[in-house]
Amino acid sequence: MKKATLIFLICCLSVSLSAQTTQKPPLHGKHWMAITGKPLGATAGAMIFSQGGNAIDASCAMLAAVCTMWDVLSWGGETQALIYNPHTQKVIAINAMGISPTGATVDFFREKNMQYPPEFGALAATTPGTPGGLMTMLAEYGTMSLEQVLAPAMEMAKGYPIEAQTANMIENRKDLIKEWPYSKKVFLPHLGEEREAPHAGEIFVQEDLYQTLKKLVDAEKAALEAGKSRKEAIYAAYDRFYTGDIAEEIVRGTREQGGLFTMEDLAKWRVKIEEPLSTNYKGIEVYKLQEWTQGPVLLQSLNILENFDLRSMGYNSANYINTVYQAMNLAFADRDFYYGDPDFSPKSPMKGLLSKEYAKERAKLIKEKNDPNIGPGDPYPFQNEKNPFLHLLDKRKDALAYYQPELPIQGPEDPFLKQFQSGTTSIQAADKEGWVVSITPSGGWIPAVIAGNTGVGLSQRMQSFVLDEALNPFNILEPGKRPRVTLTPSMALKDGKPFLSFAVQGGDTQDQDLLQLFLNMVEFGMTVQEASEAANIHSYQMQSSFGAHESKPGSITLNYAVPAWVRNDLQKRGYKMNFLERTSGPLNAIWFDWKHNSFWGGSSNHGEDYGIAW
Repeated sequence: MKKATLIFLICCLSVSLSAQTTQKPPLHGKHWMAITGKPLGATAGAMIFSQGGNAIDASCAMLAAVCTMWDVLSWGGETQALIYNPHTQKVIAINAMGISPTGATVDFFREKNMQYPPEFGALAATTPGTPGGLMTMLAEYGTMSLEQVLAPAMEMAKGYPIEAQTANMIENRKDLIKEWPYSKKVFLPHLGEEREAPHAGEIFVQEDLYQTLKKLVDAEKAALEAGKSRKEAIYAAYDRFYTGDIAEEIVRGTREQGGLFTMEDLAKWRVKIEEPLSTNYKGIEVYKLQEWTQGPVLLQSLNILENFDLRSMGYNSANYINTVYQAMNLAFADRDFYYGDPDFSPKSPMKGLLSKEYAKERAKLIKEKNDPNIGPGDPYPFQNEKNPFLHLLDKRKDALAYYQPELPIQGPEDPFLKQFQSGTTSIQAADKEGWVVSITPSGGWIPAVIAGNTGVGLSQRMQSFVLDEALNPFNILEPGKRPRVTLTPSMALKDGKPFLSFAVQGGDTQDQDLLQLFLNMVEFGMTVQEASEAANIHSYQMQSSFGAHESKPGSITLNYAVPAWVRNDLQKRGYKMNFLERTSGPLNAIWFDWKHNSFWGGSSNHGEDYGIAW
């Protein structure tokens, strides 16, 4: 090749690399950043920032807004968060997951011939967690009043133009919605017409919800007038929701529709402020919530992958995909058997599960071909204990939920795929003071049972429990217990300062997408927006946390952009492939540019997520 031609090609390459490489531009901000699942939700956060609120205040406003918009969640769902406190330089974990109600026992559901608690209906509901989580975060770490941060959501409850995605979801599930009188009243304003759900752009009014939110604000105002502090006044509103007239109507409306809630269930529940779990990956501290979530899967996966030279394999090469796929399966196999509510016995062996030595032993199981029968390991020796559940590991295969390993996924409309990736939303916020917030709230998605005349849609999270201890002795249903959930915000620090705040919706694929976003940036040098849109892979070898808890060992979702030679290689390794146009998952993330003291925001091209920055 002539020298002039080579120089020309290098110049062309340089120009192409400097041009826009993503479908969405990255967000840039110096003062603050607000990202969530819907543009209107991000606008609520921006409104609060513009009024002088911090990242906690803005996050609470976004959470209230997306709950009101039914962005795959409602006010009766659950909230879990990681918060970086710049004053203590520590990461804080918020556990606002509801609990199973009185009477929710294994025998209760077995007598109804159920293998798991149901997917929908009042019997699927844990106690509401999101209102308590929002008010606790605001009271402890925010600066504004509840009235201020609820203002955008209250205006929306009075009526906002509903977007097509939610409106069509209501229409598609209207037959189920009609089974619940309070849901039918709210969701179906055109009963008897061909389309009974709202139309896209129609002003969607939720008067009952508005009145519930107004009661919270009224309780706060009364406390302030009585001389209470900002914090005390917010907790007065908290008490009205969980012990006052709002709680009474939630309990009445839930029990009327077949649920089990009692006033005591709501009154005894408390938000927990916890220590997060963490691991160090090549000098970066990565934080996740405790084992009542699937969050430690990401930490385990990183510990396993630390034993491989991923960068030399090349992004999405056959070797890379095979290695990451199997590492995730090993970590998820442990999730499926060992994770559960740490407030109950037995206690999950997290010290062993997160040890680097255990990860090295698990890494040895990664082979040239995927093992579809890989199961949980034994972490107990790595915390100097004997495993009391080895006898259950032997029974586990016989107890596994129904699965069809030979039947590949049939495309984007495959019911298994849609359930496995069932959504929530995510919220990311940061401010110039140094507060950083990562939230993955969920529960009460459409179709939801609305609890009486409150406008509050109930969670469906009970379905994530198991009823057979051979499946998971740590996550077996008991009254007052939190189910092991898929919800999993993430945060990473480098050199003691925030490096990355990231979260995603998508059920059992959440920590798969989050792992790959992190590796895309750390191993392959992608920007946060490039990493958010990149072509991820998804495994279905783990047990689904929803519905019939199915699995499809060896099945893998790949992006259409994966080249033929990689596909051929993976086929020879025994993978059953399906392809989608977009495989990133609806990722949202903030990367901290300390060289220039600015924020970079990433929001994938997978859904409607986006943000606003200043």
